[in-house]
Amino acid sequence: MNLLEEARNKNPDAFDQLLRPHLQRMYRIAISMLQNEADAADAVQETVLKCWQKIGQLRNDAYFQTWLTRILINQCKDILKSRKRVVFLEDLPEIAHEDQYFTNEWKELLRNLDEKYRIVLELYYVEGFSTKEIASLLHITDMSVRSRMARGRKRLEQFLCDETGKEDCI
Repeated sequence: MNLLEEARNKNPDAFDQLLRPHLQRMYRIAISMLQNEADAADAVQETVLKCWQKIGQLRNDAYFQTWLTRILINQCKDILKSRKRVVFLEDLPEIAHEDQYFTNEWKELLRNLDEKYRIVLELYYVEGFSTKEIASLLHITDMSVRSRMARGRKRLEQFLCDETGKEDCI
């Protein structure tokens, strides 16, 4: 029996083994959306619980990671809606990540973007999702994902030009 099948049969050890490789990625996505460690931890915890409860609803084993990420994104959106508060980015502590691509500079750059641009860039460049997968996860069209990526990159480029003081860098 594979891990997914055992997890569907409510084997907690199999479920733990199934989720363990995804936890760091889930946390990074939650941090990217929520910009707060406590909220991100809550989102991941709620996602794990919902996944445990609804693992039997997963229709295609090949889409486990996408299904899990969709649950996480919905959970993050629920947290954002329910708390309706402003998080001042300057007050957030630095978070240590082992992933070489998630450097402080990258986080700092992404903080300059609106959430709709930040999340697609995070999912594409850091998490490795395709534009079609991102579209499915966010319930938007593939063209919207590509558009948000292009606009997000353009805004990052503009920010970098402003920071360096170069007028002709674009």
